[in-house]
Amino acid sequence: MHAMADAFRSLARGQVILPLRPVMWLPDKFGALGMMPAHSAALDRFGVKVVSVFPSNHGTPYDAHQGTVMLFEAKHGRLLALMDATEITAIRTAAVSGVATQALANPDAGDLAILGSGTQAHTHLQAMAQARTLRRVRVWSRNAANARAFAAREPGTVPVAIEVCDTARAAVTGADLICTTTSSPEPVLLGDWLAPGVHINAVGSSVAHARELDAAAMVRGRLYVDRRESTLNESGDFLMAKREGALTDASILGELGEVLIGSRPGRASAADITIFKSLGIAVEDLASAAFLYRRALETGAGQRVEMGGVRSEE
Repeated sequence: MHAMADAFRSLARGQVILPLRPVMWLPDKFGALGMMPAHSAALDRFGVKVVSVFPSNHGTPYDAHQGTVMLFEAKHGRLLALMDATEITAIRTAAVSGVATQALANPDAGDLAILGSGTQAHTHLQAMAQARTLRRVRVWSRNAANARAFAAREPGTVPVAIEVCDTARAAVTGADLICTTTSSPEPVLLGDWLAPGVHINAVGSSVAHARELDAAAMVRGRLYVDRRESTLNESGDFLMAKREGALTDASILGELGEVLIGSRPGRASAADITIFKSLGIAVEDLASAAFLYRRALETGAGQRVEMGGVRSEE
């Protein structure tokens, strides 16, 4: 979470090059290949994540996101490391939500609802336990068996029991922290269900044709994003509500990094509903890889592989 906060501060200060990610869709949009490059002057590193995205993998032995993160140094362009994108994506996404929760949620927030029961539900439970002191946890999934399995395997993660709810509405009623981590293309969280003061981390949708929050939910909240340009081009939660006339571009009150450096205000009152719309951006992967590379050197972890790129002297 510290590494992610530093990355977002650098982004807000203009120290990051971050092109929009190109996406190659497979026939019928069954799956996609995403390419996410970034450069950070603060880290003196650049890199790219190449990841396949197959939402239909939920319920199979395979993760929905699979691929690799490549880390380069910025003096000679040397490839420093190849890393597992599945693990990095799982951890860095939740870590960013943890940073957003620290920045935007009420200080006493601790009644958590998680919609979804997969990898991101697991890491978000860990991140929320770091960001706030949890006093209650509820989980809902479109697959009730998966929700029960989640509740059974997570008791050691938090010091409270995990309640399984039959409906999403029951899970979020009265909650002051909500994380949406589903692969649903249609809303699973409705604005009518939201209690005053709740903070929402909207995580599951990262494409323009899917959303987890309906327009009523989006319009009720103070909206913050990981990156404005990405949201305006890629976020189904935002774009669909905009097409329905509920939002405009001005509805985005700020980027997370802008809140962290104080150039944009965050929560204005305890009754505010705040929304952090997370798409996942390449600087998160870059900062994660740079952090892990430093730790690998310190601990001797990893395997060394000769990749070429060095010319022999004549």
